[in-house]
Amino acid sequence: MALDVSASRRQFIRFLAASPLAGSVSWRAWAQDSPEADRLITAPREAMNVFDFEPAMKAKVPPAHYGYMATAIDGDGTLRANREGFAKFQLRPRRLVDVNRIDMSVELFGAKWPSPIAIAPTGSNRAFHADGELAVSRAAQAGNHLQMLSTVATTSIEDAIAARGGPVWFQLYPTNEWEVAHALATRATRAGAPALVVTADVVARQNWETLQRFIRTDTRACGECHANTMQSFVARKPNFQGIDVSGIRTTGATNLTWAFVKRLRDAFPAQKILLKGILAHEDARLAVEAGLDGIVVSNHGGRAEDNGRSTIDALPEILEAVAGRAPVLIDGGFRRGTDIVKALALGARAVCIGRPYLWGLGAFGQAGVEQVLAILRRETFAAMQQLGAPSLKDLVPAMVRRA
Repeated sequence: MALDVSASRRQFIRFLAASPLAGSVSWRAWAQDSPEADRLITAPREAMNVFDFEPAMKAKVPPAHYGYMATAIDGDGTLRANREGFAKFQLRPRRLVDVNRIDMSVELFGAKWPSPIAIAPTGSNRAFHADGELAVSRAAQAGNHLQMLSTVATTSIEDAIAARGGPVWFQLYPTNEWEVAHALATRATRAGAPALVVTADVVARQNWETLQRFIRTDTRACGECHANTMQSFVARKPNFQGIDVSGIRTTGATNLTWAFVKRLRDAFPAQKILLKGILAHEDARLAVEAGLDGIVVSNHGGRAEDNGRSTIDALPEILEAVAGRAPVLIDGGFRRGTDIVKALALGARAVCIGRPYLWGLGAFGQAGVEQVLAILRRETFAAMQQLGAPSLKDLVPAMVRRA
């Protein structure tokens, strides 16, 4: 009997779309709204947009691993808010501007990048593909993208820089131990990371409900790989190799204060240091006054807290507080070129992409990551043309209004 592949896929998609385990906001949107919701892409070139990669990843990655990527806090409200936030801003295009040539290049701390699209730090990439962060680094090299590597990556900062063939920024989870934070920062600096991105928004224990629902559907013996202690967790992360982690209780830090920031600033005076997880103008102002070199407006993709506010909504007040004294980057829910140009027009210097490149990684490895980034570059290029902005400096706040 011949197998009807198309019918099988339709049945599979209908099951997932109706399931309470659907989990991811973008997955549900894809399953309900895509005219090709009965068909999974089988190669990166088939994707029409970045959303097409998520169901392809979901079909290939173990349920618990997919759930780890897709989950946010509690009922995933902030994850939804990040996407819905872009609808609160409308674009105001200008006409009769020569946009035959588009310059998307941006300079950050003396380094010039051909695109303002950066790769956000995400942990445990080998849960999605055997090549993990090495595939992401090679994709970053192919498109010449700025890349940030997570402290809890499954690749060391040294190996990521080697695969990237150039500098990689290091995202620093401070932990609750200064000595560990200092050792991690020292390692990254010696490896050649030109910037440390200190994550400030992981404080409380995360209630990852979506992850737990997916874990319940995973029939593998996951306990064999995931011993339930912080020490066993960091022991599997190469960046902690050679560091005494016996006192670690969390990779985040309930004891993180401005005193820590000053101590880190004093310990690494020549290093660029950014603070990630800023959502209030008061903290943005304090960060600049503390001598930090930049800010990443971020809510951890909704994974660290469920505050219900999108990063694009928080961006204007952060920019006003910083007043041009330091570059402001942003992440959180960016899926389209029009999302990206809204942030750039408001004043962000770069936009960091997270989950979409993981969809590409889980679906097709390095080739998937490359195609996700290529689609976003193409859409951003077209959005700049349509807005009448031949370069990033031509993207100005007047081109955006609140709906």
